[in-house]
Amino acid sequence: MIRTPLRPLARILEARRNGENPDAIERENLRIRHEQMRDRARMRAEGRLLVMGMLFFCAFAVVGLRMGMLAASEPQEPRAQAAGASIVAQRADIVDRRGRILATNMETHSLYAHPQQMIEPERAAAALAAIFPDLDEEKLLKDFTGKRKFLWVRKKLSPEQKQLVHDIGEPGLLFGPREMRLYPNGSLAAHVLGGSSFGREGVHSAEVIGTAGIERFFDEELRNPAREGAPLELSLDLTVQAATERVLLGGMKLMNAKGAAAGLMDVHTGEVISIASLPDFDPNDRPRAPTQGSPSDSPLFNRAVQGVYELGSTFKIFAAAQAMELGLVHANTVIDTSPPFSVGGHRIGEFNGKNYKDQTVEGIIVHSSNRGTGKLALAIGPTRQQAFLKSLGFFEPTPFEIVEAKGGAPLLPSKWTDLSTVTISYGHGISTSPLHLAAGYAAIANGGRVVKPTLLKQRGPQLGDRVLSEANAAAARLMLRKVVTEGTASFGEVPGYHVGGKTGTADKPKERGGGYYSDKVIATFATIFPAHDPKYTLIVTLDEPVETSGSKPRRTAGWTAVPVAAEMIGRIAPLLGLRPEVEPGQVAGIVLTGN
Repeated sequence: MIRTPLRPLARILEARRNGENPDAIERENLRIRHEQMRDRARMRAEGRLLVMGMLFFCAFAVVGLRMGMLAASEPQEPRAQAAGASIVAQRADIVDRRGRILATNMETHSLYAHPQQMIEPERAAAALAAIFPDLDEEKLLKDFTGKRKFLWVRKKLSPEQKQLVHDIGEPGLLFGPREMRLYPNGSLAAHVLGGSSFGREGVHSAEVIGTAGIERFFDEELRNPAREGAPLELSLDLTVQAATERVLLGGMKLMNAKGAAAGLMDVHTGEVISIASLPDFDPNDRPRAPTQGSPSDSPLFNRAVQGVYELGSTFKIFAAAQAMELGLVHANTVIDTSPPFSVGGHRIGEFNGKNYKDQTVEGIIVHSSNRGTGKLALAIGPTRQQAFLKSLGFFEPTPFEIVEAKGGAPLLPSKWTDLSTVTISYGHGISTSPLHLAAGYAAIANGGRVVKPTLLKQRGPQLGDRVLSEANAAAARLMLRKVVTEGTASFGEVPGYHVGGKTGTADKPKERGGGYYSDKVIATFATIFPAHDPKYTLIVTLDEPVETSGSKPRRTAGWTAVPVAAEMIGRIAPLLGLRPEVEPGQVAGIVLTGN
């Protein structure tokens, strides 16, 4: 920068020649210099103010834009967060049909360690091993004295355990808040609820995710903040579920069975009021899946949904109902069930070699005749039989809202021959779950309409396509009632509740080598009640039962599954609001005339 001198020599000399004062020149130059400095300072200040004004304008514009976006967006629940990705820490409750808690959340703490901050790692390891017997003191000490900077010690702590750890006084042991899933009823409805575990974890929160059952099926829905705390309502009734499991456990032990299953279903809505599989487990401490042996021997195996069995003579009512629906027979049509009867070179026999001779269609069901049912099936034919069973849902896994339901796909014959048609009519050659059977019997009980089993509470009847007429469904119900009053299920009568049903005893197939066991069966009793106005269907299945009160062991359903089902109905019917009543009799055919 070139600065003009205040006293330029040329002007000073000229001023002296002219007799002027040289100091006036200096004062004038000094004034001009000050004015220039003032102008530059003003321009600099004005520029800074302009920049600052622009910055404030941009800031207020961003704030205003953000406020507008928030005002136009949907409200969301706050989420607990840890370093890194956000972790959803809230999960909706699960309740039964009356609002009673089946699964909820409980606030607890986790325990983690910063080994480099520890003062006395040896004492801390010994104290923790004393508080938690499942921890290895040597391993803890190795971790505490190693190079690790972070270590999970326990993912969940009770308040008492937290206090004991706090009393150790070790600054390297730290607590983190988190929620855990609690099942306050223990093993009750364990296979329905399934269980949960931790997903993404941080020291300040942890994500609870479903691992099985309905917890996994509705995992995203249960973690959805848009629910705003609304619980998931199930169709189960906690009281009925408890009674079902208690009776089933007693019956399983009394009948020396290795496993058992039961399912109670509303025949109009499809709601499953109770469903049980034994042995079971506690979802608060879910066991690990087995790595060897048969999966069906694990308590995690849901026999009511995953277990697909040949359910024996319980299928006979479907053949009779379809034959009546097609107009091939009626309830009083007489059929010769005498031997011999062969199909495809295979002889069809009766239980214990019996010969029921001439029987009506009703008598075939009451006495459980294989030959009579087989002849009905041949009249129906393979194509129509397949179509009917498919319409009842026997060809696909049940649309049940637990993840295990997909594993209960029915086992069907590769070729549906005449022999298959006959054997399937009395429950052999096709394997389905007890829940499939409950849905099939519900269609007969409600007047011929298909219903799908569901675990969600419904607001009214959920009737599907019609597969039977009202008249033929009523005729089939009368047959089921006579099975209890006159036939193979005489132990199934419950005074005041008018049970109808059908027994089924099927030899158990061998897991290897093919063929069937001679001394192992699957015993099933499929019931509807009250038979004259059915509201519920109940299926009870026992795996390898043996009744030993007599001189010889008895394995048939009439001796094993039927008494268990009768005891169960006697316990749960009052809980369902059903009052004992006198069964309406048949009205005599009297015509009143006037004179």
